[in-house]
Amino acid sequence: MQRFALIGAGFIGAVHAASLAAHPDVDFVGVHDVDVSRAGALAARYGTRALDESQVFDASRLDAVFVASSTDTHAQHLRSAADAGLAVLCEKPVAADLAEAVVVADHVRASGVLAMVDFNRRHDRDHAELRRVVASGGVGDVELIQLTSRGPSLPPLEYLRSSGGQLRDQTVHFFDLARWISGQDPVAVSVTGSALVDPAIAEFGDVDTSVATLALPSGALVQIDSVRRTGYGYDERIEVMGSTGLVESRRQRRGNVARYGAGQIVQHGLHDGWFERVRPTYAAALAAFVTALESGGEPPTTLDDGVRAQAIAEAASRALVSRREEVITYP
Repeated sequence: MQRFALIGAGFIGAVHAASLAAHPDVDFVGVHDVDVSRAGALAARYGTRALDESQVFDASRLDAVFVASSTDTHAQHLRSAADAGLAVLCEKPVAADLAEAVVVADHVRASGVLAMVDFNRRHDRDHAELRRVVASGGVGDVELIQLTSRGPSLPPLEYLRSSGGQLRDQTVHFFDLARWISGQDPVAVSVTGSALVDPAIAEFGDVDTSVATLALPSGALVQIDSVRRTGYGYDERIEVMGSTGLVESRRQRRGNVARYGAGQIVQHGLHDGWFERVRPTYAAALAAFVTALESGGEPPTTLDDGVRAQAIAEAASRALVSRREEVITYP
């Protein structure tokens, strides 16, 4: 039984609290949040308790912490967990700034604790099967990867102002998927983007619609289209074309029943939101971390994976401004 504390009691913290409470090999010790009342409410929902900052890094009572707090706190919580000798599962990014992320990753690595970044989409069943097919040579040599990330509605402007931009906040998950699926680190990126949903986004240098093209060392290409608002539901899919075939992880509907009538077919639409589509991946990511913790093995997504995806996002953000291809430099 692995003893866990959760740091962060906001929306995503609540998602992870449900996974921690449901896992049979997890002892959900408690919740910490800067908002004590919010931590208490979430803890009470799952029959655990609120923890103060000293308790949340107490290695005599804990084996691991799950960091799901605001982005600007990730780096410090990762350091504190490492210094306490606690394993740590952390929401992306490793730190708000790439340079700081490198320093923090090095610090945690030197401590020897098990650490994992929660790039949960790697744990999507269909995406994982697509990767297995690619890795086994099922489509030959990879030549073109197409990834789609289209959200159903624009997040609040207050959130977007502090999000770091679409490429760092939304597309970074797909930069990671591109690395994971291809087994290669992209060497260059070009990006075109627009503020089509709300022109106010452009006032703080962000976009809501973008297309990023990555060049892989093999010469293969990756194209990622990211949209903040679709008007038809949440649309996520991956297609890999190789020298001998194609494999795809298709867009998912809310159901698979189709009703046929005179001159028409009525089918289920897409999920209303991104969370409904990816909900199962959060529990699957936690399960993978617990397995690594119990076996002493390597976690499926390391802090280095987080840093490398962040490096791609930084180069992509530069490319959005420069309107030219930018070389990706990995720390």
